[in-house]
Amino acid sequence: MTTTRTKPRLIALIWPFVAVVLVQAIIASVSIHTLSAIRAYIASESVWSKAQKDAIYLLDRYVETRNELYYLQFENAIAIPLGDRIARLALDGPTADFKEAERGFQLGGNHRDDLAGLIWLFQNFRFISYLDKSLEPNGAAEPFILELEALGRSIRSEISAGPVSAERTAFLQAEIYLLDRQITPITLAFSRSLGEGSRAIKNVLLVVNVASAITLIVFAVWRTRKLIGQRQAAEAALDTERERAQITLSSLGEAVVTIGAGGFIDYLNPTAERLFSMPAEHVRGRPLYELFTLVNNETGKRDWSFLTNVLGGERASLDSETHKLLRKDGSPVVASLVGAPLGREGKLCGAVLVFHDMTREQEYMARLSWQASHDALTDLANRRVFEQRLERALAGLSRGASTHVLMFVDLDQFKLVNDTCGHAAGDRLLQQVSTALASELRQGDLLARLGGDEFGVLMEDCEPALAAEAAERLRRTVEELAFVWNGRPFSISASVGVVHVSEPGTTLEEALRAADVACYMAKEKGRNRIQIQEPADTELLERVGEMAWVQRIRDALDEDRFCLYAQEIVPLQEREAGRGHVEVLVRLRDENGQMVAPQSFIAPAERYGLMPLIDRWVVRNTFAELARREQQGLPIDICAINLSGSSFGDEGFVDFLREELLAHRIAPQSICFEITETSAIADMSTAIAFMGAMRGLGCSFALDDFGSGMSSFSYLKHLPVDYLKIDGGFVKDMLSDRNDRAMVEMIHHVGQVMGKITIAEFVESAEIATALREIGIGYAQGFAVARPAPFDDSFRLAGGTFSAQEPAVREWQRRIGRTA
Repeated sequence: MTTTRTKPRLIALIWPFVAVVLVQAIIASVSIHTLSAIRAYIASESVWSKAQKDAIYLLDRYVETRNELYYLQFENAIAIPLGDRIARLALDGPTADFKEAERGFQLGGNHRDDLAGLIWLFQNFRFISYLDKSLEPNGAAEPFILELEALGRSIRSEISAGPVSAERTAFLQAEIYLLDRQITPITLAFSRSLGEGSRAIKNVLLVVNVASAITLIVFAVWRTRKLIGQRQAAEAALDTERERAQITLSSLGEAVVTIGAGGFIDYLNPTAERLFSMPAEHVRGRPLYELFTLVNNETGKRDWSFLTNVLGGERASLDSETHKLLRKDGSPVVASLVGAPLGREGKLCGAVLVFHDMTREQEYMARLSWQASHDALTDLANRRVFEQRLERALAGLSRGASTHVLMFVDLDQFKLVNDTCGHAAGDRLLQQVSTALASELRQGDLLARLGGDEFGVLMEDCEPALAAEAAERLRRTVEELAFVWNGRPFSISASVGVVHVSEPGTTLEEALRAADVACYMAKEKGRNRIQIQEPADTELLERVGEMAWVQRIRDALDEDRFCLYAQEIVPLQEREAGRGHVEVLVRLRDENGQMVAPQSFIAPAERYGLMPLIDRWVVRNTFAELARREQQGLPIDICAINLSGSSFGDEGFVDFLREELLAHRIAPQSICFEITETSAIADMSTAIAFMGAMRGLGCSFALDDFGSGMSSFSYLKHLPVDYLKIDGGFVKDMLSDRNDRAMVEMIHHVGQVMGKITIAEFVESAEIATALREIGIGYAQGFAVARPAPFDDSFRLAGGTFSAQEPAVREWQRRIGRTA
């Protein structure tokens, strides 16, 4: 009986305790699980924020460097916020997809062991407003993350498609920075809200634990000791989570310092220890000024108003532009500072200070500044810096008598090295030349790379004799430079133009123009020489006078004072009979209506980059005349149009020709473009690309003045031309000079072997035409055939072959001889 009564009493005594213990155990487990999940969310937010910042930085580096590795790293970084988005969408749907959510959180950089806790917390604690609010900024950031991903793919496609200009690069970087500025506030809001949510959940758990403790005391006073032990266990779990939070804080890349309400240091994370070179144990409990000092950049005095404001309850920030941050040893720290007050139960209990080390950013800005003022290949000053320095020197002429010397140094054989050995060889040559030139100048003289193979030298306050010696040293240094590439030696030389500048009021444009002309004259006089010019030299003034043609040519284009002439090209062989073939020539009427010789304006136009404008005018008006003749029943089978090298190097010229062909309905097979040998080999790859594009449409090509160059035959096999126009210098004297005739025969033979039609220029007599026909030359062009005539409605073709015209030609020659 006693046993029977004892058992129920024992159960009655212990069941409340058992129940509370069970509840407490469940609550403790849930608490630990919840806090672990909260810790995982905090870590996830840290990874999310870091990945977003890394994505911005890596995409910016990819735009700057074009390095594919940066883009691959960008894809890895952007995958983290995209993975979190996948998880959120999977859990927010009508039916939660746990596998998809796990996959998303794992893509978001979360540990596999944390996935279940993340999903559990998301599902079961959304009813807590703080957690729900903390997830809203994350969702608000998703459109910008998606936009950043799309921008990255767009940038990669654009860079992969070809070179991107400096302006386009700056625009893309601005787009990246704009997205960064839009995402950053949302990221900060996400971090703050998540902290508030985690603290709210912690408070809820604390209340539940306290309630269970009170229940245990009420129902089991005699088991107080055991209850205290359980509570100690719970507190140990909280300490563990707090330690984990400290570890998370220690892993941050920002320096974090916490202080109490009195301004004494409570905590430094490892990043802060490294930033200030002070271990935490040495400064903990000490005033903040023993760690660093804030100095106002304007006043140069210490300024702790920032700390006063933060401890007063305000959130504040400082940057390196307004304040200087000094370590205890006086060394500066380049960092931005953000301070936020810490509160407990509505009272301020201290503040947290976050320092962002900007040393790397400052080094990056310094590199950008250096790149903006120096040539990346040679490390010399660039054109912008050179012109700024020259402009200051010219301005100083008005303040006192002095003479400055300006030099242009242009390599003579650079194109040969670049074309035959590739750009790597050309770059190496420029580096060696720049090093050699710099060693021959005075300290304080400025050497700059102005572009391509052209260098500029500015010697301020330099006597003419000293300048002449320096110029000779530079010329000799380049000449003696032993440049070898892949075992092949090259003889290098330079043409140097020297100008003495002493007249006040000389403009930058005038000085640069004079030096450019002097260098050009040195090249004209045989290269590998020095041309020293004074501003009043007659020869220099004549060269500068050429530049007046720049405006005259522009005025002629605006006033439509250019006109077209055409010269018939007659077949010499019966097989070519019946094909109307002309060459279109451009002429210019001056302001008084008088014709200007082509040699007067063609050379300045080529030198100063105006030939593309003239070539476009010629093409447009030639096509219009051909269209009119087609409508009138006077078609021309082949119309040859001369092009300058600068035109077929123009990226938009091919599109222009296509548009004009379509607009005037011209058959491409009727158009033959004539290019000179020198312009073709000046940029062989560009010329071949242009010729390939136009031949693809059906146009043909003629190589003009063939034989005048030193390497005609070696380049011929690379140029897809249809006609060889034999240089007139061989043709005009071929009857009296056996060497000239042999050259004509050899060129024709080579053309025949290569399947090209030959055209002889400068055919000035019927006897020359007869000899050419005997050799087998296909066509003849010259005064013995036809003189140039206005290319308009009055222009008519003679037709037939030269043999059919011989009587008429001889009569014409006889009349010309009489009038002569």
